[in-house]
Amino acid sequence: MDITRNGSQPSTIGPAGWFTGMVRIDPLFEREEPSRVVGVHVTFEPGARTAWHTHPLGQTLIITSGVGRVQRWGGPIEEVRPGDIVWFAPGEKHWHGASPTNAMTHIAIHEKLDGKAVDWMEQVSDQQYQSESPGYF
Repeated sequence: MDITRNGSQPSTIGPAGWFTGMVRIDPLFEREEPSRVVGVHVTFEPGARTAWHTHPLGQTLIITSGVGRVQRWGGPIEEVRPGDIVWFAPGEKHWHGASPTNAMTHIAIHEKLDGKAVDWMEQVSDQQYQSESPGYF
């Protein structure tokens, strides 16, 4: 058994290469092999969001507070709220973040494949973020 005490791991700021706007990342857990699972608690201030990215083994988001947006490549922007659970399939290009007027917090759970959990891509443009159109421009 292992207990990780709340507040025992420092928060970090989301790197500008991977995020737009103010994002705080609080680590929850990262298990050693043979397990591959990683969990983080992420808070996006209004308008903040990830860059486009994929996960080799998929990703589950559990929305815990606020109002957010999620989008898979080629699909519509979807609004998410507390209690919503979002699944992105392995290799599915997507982004997620806060709404323009509200912060959003989620728990993100994903697995590493050969030590890698995410492949970061280009930033989500303001036009893509503010559009109700599909993600390709």
